[in-house]
Amino acid sequence: MDDAPAFLEGKLLVAMPGMGDLRFERAVIFMCAHSAEGAMGLMVNKQADELTFAELLEQLDIPVRRGAQGPLVYFGGPVEHGRGFVLHSGEYALEGATMQVDGGFGMTATLDILRDISEGQGPRAALLALGYAGWGPGQLEQEFQANGWLTCDADEALVFNTRPEDRWAAAMERIGIDPRLLSGEGGRA
Repeated sequence: MDDAPAFLEGKLLVAMPGMGDLRFERAVIFMCAHSAEGAMGLMVNKQADELTFAELLEQLDIPVRRGAQGPLVYFGGPVEHGRGFVLHSGEYALEGATMQVDGGFGMTATLDILRDISEGQGPRAALLALGYAGWGPGQLEQEFQANGWLTCDADEALVFNTRPEDRWAAAMERIGIDPRLLSGEGGRA
């Protein structure tokens, strides 16, 4: 029996206490893709304190419109740290470049979205993730069976408008779980 939800695109993975992988301790991951070939998501609650959006644009030689406010930069996961992904509200899309995700979100990984944001023409809400979390075929399902993850519905309020350091607790609350009552041990009936 498969304990993982069948469709995780557009959902949040919420790390269980005792997850076992320190990189994902108290992680909240927005799932961009999930299929028989594997899964891909972006961690949305661990800010990359060492880099700001303006500094990133400067490194990429993208001019910043005076007064433009860019999104926060996050550690998106342990795979491909040098690659950037913008998770954003669904009203924004670049033809051939934006992956539309269930629940009214989009994910774009081109410099064009960074230029649009810097010019004040980007999506209504966004965050920039460096790197991503990835799973091979069946790997994520095994982590569910090992009691590593819970799922939560995603919405803009939780993903973009909740303070990053509060997203894990807010997701747990939304699920209806008091984290203090959870065990890191799995079991079978």
